[in-house]
Amino acid sequence: MDLSAINPVLLFASLMVAATPVLIAAIGELVVERAGVLNLGVEGMMITGAICGFAAAVTTGSPLVGFIAAAAGGAGLSLLFALLTQVALANQVASGLALTLFGLGLSALFGQNYVGLKPPPTARLDIPVLSDLPVVGRIVFGHDPVVYFGLLLLVAVWAFLKFTRAGLVLRAVGENHTAAHALGYKVVRIRVLAILFGGACAGLGGAYISLVRVPQWTEGMTGGAGWIALALVVFASWKPWRVLLGAWLFGGVTVLQLNLQAAGLEIRAEYLSMSPYLVTILVLVIMSGHRSGSPGSLGRTFHASQ
Repeated sequence: MDLSAINPVLLFASLMVAATPVLIAAIGELVVERAGVLNLGVEGMMITGAICGFAAAVTTGSPLVGFIAAAAGGAGLSLLFALLTQVALANQVASGLALTLFGLGLSALFGQNYVGLKPPPTARLDIPVLSDLPVVGRIVFGHDPVVYFGLLLLVAVWAFLKFTRAGLVLRAVGENHTAAHALGYKVVRIRVLAILFGGACAGLGGAYISLVRVPQWTEGMTGGAGWIALALVVFASWKPWRVLLGAWLFGGVTVLQLNLQAAGLEIRAEYLSMSPYLVTILVLVIMSGHRSGSPGSLGRTFHASQ
């Protein structure tokens, strides 16, 4: 095995790219869960966003249109979940699992005509002077706009939850929906808006995989990224900044195993491919004994007559 073949600069730069889809999806799910809703359909919304974004980008030749279509596709699928859980008062866990299965089937159906096609390239955001800096320029300033959008979205969600009245109301609904309703807050409306936001973020994360990370359409190409996003929210104890750390951890292990395969590590490729998910499970097991920050009404069904 030749470890000198692994370039640390490219490793860290690739880490940020690999972390972006799960980061964006996890941010959306964090907002949903802070509102007291447990949506296990992230994988289904991500794969729906992946095919919607891919189809729109290939048809129009614009990656921007593709990402907008992906957000709309993810939000549209999440609206179905919102109607089931917030209007029909269906079980959130069962509805989320059904949403994932529905999204996987729907994407496979719509994606049949797009196999083998290439989407238009997403340009990198080259910042004069900064992009030319040694080491730092390649790691921090040589990425596409979606990478920076994910980081800005993280900051925006953190500020929204911590400093705004709307964020305080959303957290209040998630902690005790009965008390929030007694104070006059529209619990169902707030939760539906949070679910739509989470769906749009999941769709964007899925589109990033099909348009940038692996620029092609393959059935089931999200490969469990939605489940990793769900796990990251628990790992982060429902705190935005910890979501970033978790996403970078997952992205780092993903990129490292690819580099180790290229360096000729004498371990079966299947074991290395499992490593990002095994590390995520291990971290969750360790964190389970220190779980804190879970919203009090998470997963509980709300009815106005309560």
